[in-house]
Amino acid sequence: MRVKGRIVLGMAATLVLAGGCTSIRDHRGYLIDTALVDSVQPQVDNRTSVERTLGRPTWVSQFGEKDWYYVSVDTKQAAFKRPKTYQQTVLRVRFDQAGNVAAIDRAGMEKVARLSPDGKTTPTLGRDRSFLEDLFGNIGAVGVPGAGGGAGPGPGGGPNGS
Repeated sequence: MRVKGRIVLGMAATLVLAGGCTSIRDHRGYLIDTALVDSVQPQVDNRTSVERTLGRPTWVSQFGEKDWYYVSVDTKQAAFKRPKTYQQTVLRVRFDQAGNVAAIDRAGMEKVARLSPDGKTTPTLGRDRSFLEDLFGNIGAVGVPGAGGGAGPGPGGGPNGS
């Protein structure tokens, strides 16, 4: 009987530990309802009717035309890893000068740029220098203090020469 109890306890512990390995799914941003998005018609709706139908936008463009953007992002995250975007939708509502809907554009994952920065070095322009060259490289490159003819503060370098 004790052996069966240990087996059951071991299986329960394995299930609890395996549950920590599942990925976490998260939704951020606007919940897109295709029926509501399809009900917004160009040259029929205006800013007020779009806001009543779709709600307030995620953001409004600051430069150029005042387009409205609705952003929806779905991510998943495995244990001990960073979240990764697996689905994204950006809905852009463009307006004409009168405030009526000119067009509705939709973009997805094809617009996502994946960056993989190298955490060990920062690429810079110029020549590669060693630590010692960085540390001692400016010795002798800058003039000796006081040799500039009284240009700086200190003894003999003030405006009165004192």
